[in-house]
Amino acid sequence: MTAPAPVKVIVATRLFTPEVGAAAFRLQALVEGLIKAGADVRVITTRPPAGSQAFASEYRVSRWPVLRDSGGNVRGYLQYLSFDIPLFFRLLLAGRADVIVVEPPPTSGIVTSAVCWLRRIPYVYFSADVSSSAAKGIGLGGIGLKILTALERFVLRSAAGILAVSDGVKSEVLALAGNGIKVHVVGTGVDTSVFTPDGEHKTGQGRYFIYAGTMSEIQGAGVFVDAFVSIAGEYPDVRLFMFGQGVELEALKQRAFAAGPQIVFLPPAPGPDVAVWLRGAVANLASVRPGKGYDFAFATKSLAGLAAGAPAIYSGVGPMRQLVEDHRLGWTCDWDPDSVAGAMREAISGEPSVERRRELAAWVERHHSLHRVGTVAAGKIYDLLGRESALGCPEA
Repeated sequence: MTAPAPVKVIVATRLFTPEVGAAAFRLQALVEGLIKAGADVRVITTRPPAGSQAFASEYRVSRWPVLRDSGGNVRGYLQYLSFDIPLFFRLLLAGRADVIVVEPPPTSGIVTSAVCWLRRIPYVYFSADVSSSAAKGIGLGGIGLKILTALERFVLRSAAGILAVSDGVKSEVLALAGNGIKVHVVGTGVDTSVFTPDGEHKTGQGRYFIYAGTMSEIQGAGVFVDAFVSIAGEYPDVRLFMFGQGVELEALKQRAFAAGPQIVFLPPAPGPDVAVWLRGAVANLASVRPGKGYDFAFATKSLAGLAAGAPAIYSGVGPMRQLVEDHRLGWTCDWDPDSVAGAMREAISGEPSVERRRELAAWVERHHSLHRVGTVAAGKIYDLLGRESALGCPEA
């Protein structure tokens, strides 16, 4: 009996490894999960920023130039269009596919839906957020918000299925698109083969905190800068390292001036490099600013820090706050410099032992491994196609 042909999947994403970020890591995990399930996968993405590490894969990755903002991000109308317009033709001319998987923004979803309509194939939308909710949170209103909301609703309703990273995202998706759509929660995770408490440690830095991630209105990373400035004089040997980029970066540098060399800003770094720093940190810092349309967001950077053995200081809202509280993974506080400063003082007063770091990492391995998320997501895609995966049917 002839074996069935492998499922052919195209993954369309503006961010992919070796680019640094939760979306890139999540999509890589999905691709690897699909390949283990027996799929033939092709990734259609962008050229990574200058200086990115080399990346070789066993699957096909098609890259195309894209406009980036001053911080190196594919973020903004022109930047999105520079990916979406070529994407239409790249998908239209791509080889045979059984399904296309696409991630936000909704403009990429619109392009994908048009191509899928022309080619008569389904698409799956991998939703880590709801763009219209986020846009409203950062001040977009009027006709612009109405158009974005209508586009996103259309993309969600037209998809064969939606993969959501959390129950919160699922609720936002259903609130926008209605209950008649298929939404599957696949979870949120980090690469626990990279973020581990065992391995090289940063030496000669004394005691320090680490923030590693985007610095935009949504995250509100300035709360950590302001809090640290207020306590820097009490702890002259303690420093704050801020890895990343974003629209608030220059403003944060100005606010950090009062702490002098105790606050250091560093560019985005590959996961293995960040893990070296996290293994020796007093705590890892993460936040979701309330009232910005992202109250449901899952701060993956907090999981990465925990996986490397650094307790969490979590400020603001989101499901990660509840996890930190319920499982005693560190400290939670309001999105307020005084509250954060109090948590920092507590963290400084008792650095975690080796046993404590391994305990935190083991919790992440059990509950939020990125490998597991990719496997679950791949299984859901096979289910939507009515095909049998070589991995069976893992549950989220």
